[in-house]
Amino acid sequence: MAKSFKLQIYEILETTNAEDKTAEAVNLFMLMLVVLNVFAVVLETVEGIYSAYQVLFQYFADISVVIFTIEYLLRIWSCDVDPKYIRPILGRIRFALTPLALIDLLVILPTYVVLAFPTDHRLLRSLRVLWTFRLLKASRYSESLQTIMDVIRAQKRELAMSFSAIIFFMVLSSAVIYFLEHDAQPERFPDIPATMWWAVLTMTTVGDNFYPITPLGKLVGGLIIILGVATFALPTSILTSGFVEVLEKRRAEEAGLEEGEEGGP
Repeated sequence: MAKSFKLQIYEILETTNAEDKTAEAVNLFMLMLVVLNVFAVVLETVEGIYSAYQVLFQYFADISVVIFTIEYLLRIWSCDVDPKYIRPILGRIRFALTPLALIDLLVILPTYVVLAFPTDHRLLRSLRVLWTFRLLKASRYSESLQTIMDVIRAQKRELAMSFSAIIFFMVLSSAVIYFLEHDAQPERFPDIPATMWWAVLTMTTVGDNFYPITPLGKLVGGLIIILGVATFALPTSILTSGFVEVLEKRRAEEAGLEEGEEGGP
């Protein structure tokens, strides 16, 4: 039975079949377009280059947004062939709220907001930061970036626990240092929220040009540095072990597929 047009669109956009040459070509084209868009955003910050080729940059951005919009609409339209999003309205809403779909929306949204409010230059400047989401869009087409996203999803509970520990330790250390150093350095440690920035810099061993001067403050500051290194190393070790697990799993799957092909008729 021939595939429906909607199913073909979905399989091409989502690359459900790794051997589909059309899907491979479409995804390669979209990846190159994303990379060129990121490159263009970087060059637009160079005043000399942007002023000389402003019209070219604008044409390229407009064409890219049209392509990204068509892609986004096709994904929303065809997503209901997936059993997870089979309900016509609620299914599409669920799909639109997935992380990658939200990134797709944020890529095209600034352009349409600017078109709706063309005279608000302050809004235009604030929305320029959303153009960096074009770089995140590359994760949809890059296998290596997809692997990183898979690792984060697989280790989300462990990462949440480690970040909770980091936040708890940061708040605790900031409060302690504030009460120990506020009287001695009121301009450096004026309140606990301001002290949190010092705690982040100290825990990450980046450091700053001021530090505790009281004996107890120095003692606690030294402990914060030592414990901070260990605490911030937790997410790194979790991601490393998760990355190894995902790679081993994929290698095992590929080996199983190769054995199945060799044992076939």
